[in-house]
Amino acid sequence: MSGVILGFVPEPLSVPLDDILPSYRPPHGITATRKFRQILSSIAEVGLIEPLSVNALDQQSRKYTLLDGHLRLMALRDLGHTAAMCLVATDDEAYTYNNRINRLATVQEHFMIRRAIERGVSPTRLAKALGVNVDQIAAKVTLLDGLCPEAITLLKDQQFSPSLTRILRKMKPTRQVECVELMLASNSITASYASALLLATPSDRLVGGKKPSRTTGMSEDQIEKMEREMGNLHGQYKLVEQTYGQDVLNLVLARGYLARLLENLSVSRYLSDHQPELLREFESILNIESLNE
Repeated sequence: MSGVILGFVPEPLSVPLDDILPSYRPPHGITATRKFRQILSSIAEVGLIEPLSVNALDQQSRKYTLLDGHLRLMALRDLGHTAAMCLVATDDEAYTYNNRINRLATVQEHFMIRRAIERGVSPTRLAKALGVNVDQIAAKVTLLDGLCPEAITLLKDQQFSPSLTRILRKMKPTRQVECVELMLASNSITASYASALLLATPSDRLVGGKKPSRTTGMSEDQIEKMEREMGNLHGQYKLVEQTYGQDVLNLVLARGYLARLLENLSVSRYLSDHQPELLREFESILNIESLNE
């Protein structure tokens, strides 16, 4: 692609640890945290997976300034390593590149673990490297079993608990998609919400047609009412989804019209003298910068 400027040199470079200068001092006691211990055990078991990020070589000091990977650098030194693979930045912006990094999504983690096992890494070794038990690795390996491709696509950039997919796989594909859409719309991708949706799912939309055990404290009438309300909610969500784009366009056009209207001094003066409350409402609309306000 022409005109695209890369942020890093494409090929990692092996750099001696003594030539890498941290850009800040890590907090006291960081080596006692669970995160540091996980990084330490991961590097000890499978090596450095994500290269460090450094600035280009300083021609005077002959050193590289570390941009991202301070804990990895400390772990490498603790383990006796003398060099590390680094990505060299092509600019001189001295900030942590974590600001531009999206944390690993749960589905991506699943595929990475599956790939590692397929290449011969044992689940026990993976569990030790990630600082978790073997049962958690097994849950991550089977994370997407029973999920339809459409639901997986919706979840691919999200972070969630493996227990969420254990609940979803009890539903038929179309219901899985509906429930994931509802969770995304409400920004609540949790197992507890999925359990509520499962409870409100009709039997004919469940795998095997079997309803889950009744929740303590809920009668059959309450469950049926929840099913109806969830069905209505999904119908309303679909209607809003269909008209959302046009509604936003109409709001943008209306806001633009109000702006042009209030630029007319005669109109603005008239509203100020005779309809001050209406003028304040118009001005508040013009000050809105996002639909969340």
